[in-house]
Amino acid sequence: MREGGQTGGRLLVVDDNKVNRLLLTRSLEQQGHSVASAENGRAALELLRRESFDLLLLDIEMPEMDGFQVLDQLKGDLQLRDVPVIVTSSLEGVDNVVRCIELGAEDYLPKPVNPVLLRARIGASLEKKRLRDQQRLLLQRFAAPEVVQELQSEGFTLGGKRVTASVLFADIRSFTPLAESQAPEETIELLNTYYTLMFSAISGQGGLVSLMIGDGLMAIFGAPLPLPDHRESAVRAALEMIELIELFNVERSTGGKAPIRIGIGIASGEMIAGYTGTNERATYTCVGDVVNLAARIETHTKEAQRAILIDSVTREGLADRVPVEGLGSITFKGKAMPVDVFAVNVDAKR
Repeated sequence: MREGGQTGGRLLVVDDNKVNRLLLTRSLEQQGHSVASAENGRAALELLRRESFDLLLLDIEMPEMDGFQVLDQLKGDLQLRDVPVIVTSSLEGVDNVVRCIELGAEDYLPKPVNPVLLRARIGASLEKKRLRDQQRLLLQRFAAPEVVQELQSEGFTLGGKRVTASVLFADIRSFTPLAESQAPEETIELLNTYYTLMFSAISGQGGLVSLMIGDGLMAIFGAPLPLPDHRESAVRAALEMIELIELFNVERSTGGKAPIRIGIGIASGEMIAGYTGTNERATYTCVGDVVNLAARIETHTKEAQRAILIDSVTREGLADRVPVEGLGSITFKGKAMPVDVFAVNVDAKR
């Protein structure tokens, strides 16, 4: 524990001078930090990729791999680029300082380092790291891993790009009368359990739930990260969703509760996927005719009395071991041409 009640950080000291390493390590440990050391940039990167550190204290002039090369490696590594770096070097010249900052260093302190200034800089850098970690945890809680990965690699911008993917819509049949017949607390508990099961099935097949409204959800297979077999993955997820609901109904019947049923519609093709909203509040979603078609196919499950319906493009991407039944061509509202619709055999997974 550091002075003032602050918890020490996990620090890595990188310096080819053994005396410097030992003295700086001892000083930092006396301040309550946990410290490891490396004698050159290559050894430092190996440690960083093997262990977790809160801060890197980096010399510039070192054999094998110098500090500039380390900074460059860190900047290009998604897992390491957020580790704060304080450069401590006897290398003079404003150009060197600028180069370090441009490569991502938090600060540049000339040797011999003023211990009071170093202590202050370490404290400030650790606080920034703590806040960044909190932001990352919040992002992981409210955004899917695929979205987090894209944000880390490409950053955030409103707008979208054309992708070829599959879209899945699902909702609980007769949900409104069910919700009206029970206490709100029971409805919330039901929805939380329902979404837990659905998320498991969808994410297990590489899908991303991009929208939840009441008892309905929309999932994307093939964006933001490409998914070569997105059509079969979407259908496999749908089959698992049905299976999980049936298992859940066994539990509900034990408690004297009525079973629930869901309808699922899937369509595949080209669409626009990206962030919509404002710079202050945005969501990752997809739009286009394929998305509208998937929603209409899901609605048609009630009339067709089938649990899973898909379009012909999705059908073309299925293996022969996923049996389907053609229901003929259907003209949906807003569509100029009829669409071939297929029902998936819900026993195909068993």
